[in-house]
Amino acid sequence: MGYAENTQKSEKGTGRPPFLQLAGKFADPVQAANFPQQVLRWRNQRWAEAVGLGSLSDSSWAQHFARFDPLPANLPQPLAMRYHGHQFGTYNPDLGDGRGFLFAQVRDTAGRLLDLGTKGSGQTPWSRRGDGRLTLKGGVREILAASYLEALGVNTSKAFSLFETGEALERNDEPSPTRASVLVRLSHSHVRFGTFQRCAYLNDREAMADLVNYCVAEFHPDADDPDMSRKACALLERIAVATGKMIGQWMAAGFVHGVMNTDNFNITGETFDFGPWRFLAQSDPNFTAAYFDQNGLYRFGRQPVQGGWALQQLASALLLLAEAEDLAPSLAPYEAAYRDSFAAHTHALLGLAPLGDPAKDIGLLQAFYGWMTESGASWPQTFFDWFCADEARAAASPQAAFYAHPSFAPVRAALLARTLVRPERLSHAYFQKPAPVSLVIEEVEALWDPIAASDDWSAFTAKTGHIEEAWLALGL
Repeated sequence: MGYAENTQKSEKGTGRPPFLQLAGKFADPVQAANFPQQVLRWRNQRWAEAVGLGSLSDSSWAQHFARFDPLPANLPQPLAMRYHGHQFGTYNPDLGDGRGFLFAQVRDTAGRLLDLGTKGSGQTPWSRRGDGRLTLKGGVREILAASYLEALGVNTSKAFSLFETGEALERNDEPSPTRASVLVRLSHSHVRFGTFQRCAYLNDREAMADLVNYCVAEFHPDADDPDMSRKACALLERIAVATGKMIGQWMAAGFVHGVMNTDNFNITGETFDFGPWRFLAQSDPNFTAAYFDQNGLYRFGRQPVQGGWALQQLASALLLLAEAEDLAPSLAPYEAAYRDSFAAHTHALLGLAPLGDPAKDIGLLQAFYGWMTESGASWPQTFFDWFCADEARAAASPQAAFYAHPSFAPVRAALLARTLVRPERLSHAYFQKPAPVSLVIEEVEALWDPIAASDDWSAFTAKTGHIEEAWLALGL
C-alpha cells in the first residue's frame, strides 16, 4: 500500500478519517508548536512500511512529523482529545491532551485502523500550566520501552518518530535546562477509559452512544448489536478481555507501567502513555516505578488489581447506556483473561508449550516466580537462560550457580516436562551471546549519559539494534 493510497483510505475505502465523525464532541483543533530545529533522532522504518509511509524522504518525514503538515487526504488539522480520569484514585475532570494531539489515522497491511498521536507537540487548551513539551530523554525512554515490549511480544504502541527540537526545557525531576523533542507514536486507538468518563461526568448520553458506536465499528466489530444497551455491555466485555491480556503480558515480561490512571488505559488493551516505567531486575512484587507513588498504589504486584479497578470505572461510566446488573457480567472475563495471558505469555517467553492442564500450568508459574523472588536471580537472564529449556546453555550462564542450588530442582523438573516450541530459534545469533538484551534502570541511564554529555548516540543505537535482534530471534 502506497503513501497517498493509505492516507486516502482511512475510513474503510473513503478519504475521511473515522475520528472526524466524533471530533466536534471529543476534540479541539490545535496548531503544532513552531520548533526552532528539527533533528531526526528516530524513524521506525519497519512500521512506516507497514502503514504505507515507508517511501517518505527524510525531508517529507520532517514536514509531517516535526512541522506537522497534514498527510494527504487525512486530518486537516491536529486534534487535541478531551477526556477525564482517575489519577492515583482521585477523579480529575481537568484533563485532556495537554502536550499531544491526534495527527492522522492510517491503516496497516492487515487493514487495522491506527492513530498517529504525538507527545511534546506544543500547548493545547488542555495544557493547564504546562509548556506542552517533551524532554529528549523522555522521547528516548519511550523508544526503548516500546521497542523492548514489542520484542517481548507485549501489546504496545510503537514509537514511530522522534525529532530533537532545539529548545531548552526546565524540569524539576532532571537536570535543567534539558533538551527537547517531539515524539510520534503509532497506536491502535488513543481512545481512553477517561474518554468515556468525561461523557458520564457531563451526562451526555448522545456523545456516549456515538463513542460506543465508533469503538465497536472500528476496534471491536464483534460487539455490534442493534440494541445500544447490549452493545455497550459487549464492548465492555471486549475491553475487559483485551486489558486482561495486556496486563498478563506485562507481568510475564516484568514490566512496571508506573502510572495506571484511567486516562492511561485505552480500549484496545495496548500499552501507551509511558511515564516512569521500569523493567524488573529481580522479581519483587512490591517494586514501585514512580518516585511519587509513595503508597505503592501501582506497584508491580498490584497491577492486575489496578487493571480490574480501572475497568470498574469504565463500567460506571457506561451506566449512561446500560443497567448495572447488565454491565457487571461483562467485567467477569477480565480475571480469566489475565490469568490465561500470564500463563501463556510466561510459556511463550520460555519457548515452551503449556501442558493444557490449568492446575499443572499454574504449578509451574508458582514454582518459577516463587523461586525467582526468593533467589534474587536476574529476571531477564533467567528467561534467556531457560529459553526452550536448554540445560547446556543454562549451565554456561553467568548465573549458573543459581540453577545448581537445590531450591531450583522443582523448577527445572517443571521446565523439562514441557514440549519445546520452535527450538530452532536457539540457533539465532541472539542466543549465542552470554546475556540477553535488558532495560533495567541503570542501563537506561547509562544510555542517556553519553547523549547528554557529548551527543554520542552510539550506545543507544547499539541497544536498539540488540532489541531488534531479540525481536527477530524470539518471533513472538
